[in-house]
Amino acid sequence: MSERTMLESKAVEDRVANDSEWDRPDDPESTPDCSDGTAEGPGRRPRWPRLLGAVVALALLATGGYLFAAGQQLRDTPATANLALTDTEATTRVTGDVSNALGRIFSYGPDATGLAKEAAQQVLAGKALQQYAALFGQVEKQATDQKLTLTTHVVRAGVTRLSGTGAHLLVFLDQVYERRGRPATTASAQLSVTAELRDGHWRIVEISSI
Repeated sequence: MSERTMLESKAVEDRVANDSEWDRPDDPESTPDCSDGTAEGPGRRPRWPRLLGAVVALALLATGGYLFAAGQQLRDTPATANLALTDTEATTRVTGDVSNALGRIFSYGPDATGLAKEAAQQVLAGKALQQYAALFGQVEKQATDQKLTLTTHVVRAGVTRLSGTGAHLLVFLDQVYERRGRPATTASAQLSVTAELRDGHWRIVEISSI
């Protein structure tokens, strides 16, 4: 979690106190000279059908080979390894887990900051958890002293990359800051979030402001 994210929230709180056809010549004079003995006589079958059939067969073989190669290349591209493009169920799950986690860790009241800290232990890990713990102490004190309440709602979340164990998301938040006896203030935030699948649950390991 970037320091900018938490400090932006802190700054707002301070202010509250924030999508082929063959061409045949019509002119008899333009007809090729067949004086070399290859002229088609009345009793001989023309060679055009056989020649045309051979050309078509070669074209079909070439086309089939091209399509096979193109399909193989598509299957081998990194894009097809992105489950966000192919696995709707997995994409929905990581989106739900991350959205729920952000709502929990960025929502608190003057008498309920402990709930946000407890949630952080459950849904954060690694760098995100360390940064949250380091910065939340400042916010916790202000929330208690100034009677501040923060409510965070995820308005949109999109998975840009998803594998079996990792995901990257872009998340848009609406945050409502309330100080007792004063009008509420609303602010928006955009986050880049990295999550990892650990023990069957998606946990956020990195958060940064966009």
